[in-house]
Parts: sequence; structure tokens; C-alpha cells
Amino acid sequence: MLNPLWLNTFCTLVDVGHFTHTAEKLFMTQPGVSQHIKKLELACGYDLLKREGKSVELTEQGHLVYNYAHQQQRDAANLIEALSFDDPYKGLCKFACSGALALALSLYPEFINLQKNHPDLITHMEVAPNNKILDEIQRGQIDLGIVTHNPTPSLFRSEELTEEPLCLVLPKSDQNTLITLDILMSRGLIKHPDAEHYLSLYFDHCKDEALEKGNANGFPIASYINQLSQILLPIAQGIGFTVLPQSAIDAFPDKDKLYIHTPTELVMERLFLVQKRNRELPKRYQTLIKKIKEILI
Repeated sequence: MLNPLWLNTFCTLVDVGHFTHTAEKLFMTQPGVSQHIKKLELACGYDLLKREGKSVELTEQGHLVYNYAHQQQRDAANLIEALSFDDPYKGLCKFACSGALALALSLYPEFINLQKNHPDLITHMEVAPNNKILDEIQRGQIDLGIVTHNPTPSLFRSEELTEEPLCLVLPKSDQNTLITLDILMSRGLIKHPDAEHYLSLYFDHCKDEALEKGNANGFPIASYINQLSQILLPIAQGIGFTVLPQSAIDAFPDKDKLYIHTPTELVMERLFLVQKRNRELPKRYQTLIKKIKEILI
């Protein structure tokens, strides 16, 4: 890489056209100017200047180096301008939310409305399970996420947003059935990326004697799907059971074909907004966070 100090001296000399005046402008000695030019020519392997007394003319190679040096100066100026330019309504926001949440259904349309008002504010939204979101935040693949448990404070900065009920969902035909672990075993689990996590929370906090000793990993799998909008489809057709947040049931078009078990005690799921610890996000993320809070809080 060519020394930027030599390049600056070279460009100044070409612009001024005189060694003595260049030295005065750069607060250098004339021999210092000459030394910079000599070192630059040695680094390039070519004569860059034709000397006419104390004046100079560029060689063909000198023209190329002069143009290169000015391009470097322009690039550096553009970089400094870009670094200082932090527009709250411009740029890409990389965001993810838990795959078993109905957040995607409520947040994404609002992000699109935000982009309609601010066309340069673009959201890359991913739907994924909790562990994948946290892993991608740590690796810098996304910058902001919503998960359903408070992550390790030494790695993440988190803020609790809200909470909503978790629902044990069965086919409508089970509405008059006493729901026990045996019933759930016979139905089979409609598995999704956060199914075991939700089921474990439900068993731990529902206070139902018939369910509280359940093992979230002990059920036969009736079906597996990782698309939020499709998780409840088999249950509406009389197949299996699962656990999902209330918002997922509310967003399902055939919810009249579902039976929501009433627990002894309501089971609440907390939602956390997370980012990498010590990572200062650009201002555009504050715009996104404000919109998320408007929707969820």
C-alpha cells in the first residue's frame, strides 16, 4: 500500500507546481518534500515527475498515481461523511422474532407501513426459534430480536416488552373432555420450533393436577410444521394438540374449530427485546423499536 503521507505531498506538489511553495504549504522543508517524492517513486518503480528547475511536470505514470491519490482522498472523505451520517429513517434493519409467535402477523404489516412512509427504511425480518435468534445476534447476522425468555445478561442487552397467555389447543371435539396426560398422549403433539419450550412452561405453571407432572419431551409427534400460519391447521381438522400464545389463536381464521383448555391458573409468556451487549445500534433501529413498542405494549 502506498504511504498516504507521500501521496498527499505528491498531489500538493503537482497542484502547487513548485517545491518551495509546496514545502511552505505543508510546513515542511524543501528536502523533506523531495524525500517524500523520491520514496513514492521508489515504491511505484517509476519516475512520476519531470523536474524543470523547481517546477514539475507529470509523467504518464505520474498522471495515474495523481488520479489514484485523488480517488483515495475522495473515498476517505465519503467514508467520513458516511460514518457521521446516521439517519433514523434510512438503512437496513435486520430483525427476527420467535417462530412460534404471532408476532410476524402483527409486526410485519406495520413494518411495511413504516416503509411506505420512509421508503429508504428497509426491514429484513426473519421468523426463527429462540436459540437461533440469539445465536444470529451473537454472530452479527441480525441486530435485534424478540425472544420468549430472558437471555444471559453477560452476552445480551434485553428489555421486557409484554406478556400474553399461553394456550393448550385441542380439536373442538375435545371441549367436553377432561384433559389429562393420557388424552394428550393419545392425540399426539403438533410440533413446532418452540413446542417443547411452551409445553414445559404450561405444565410448570398451569396448576392442573392432571397435567403438572407432564414431560414436554414425552409425547408422540402427530405432525411437525415450522410455518406459524399452518401450526393450527391439523388441530382444526381433528388431529393432535399443541401450545401457542393467544395471539396465534386469534390470528387463525378457523379458531371456531379449536378448543382452548382452561387451566387452573393462567400461564403467561413474557416477550423480551434483545440485542448484543455493548453493541450500539444505528438510529434507524430506534425507529423500529418505537414501532414495536407501539404495537406490543
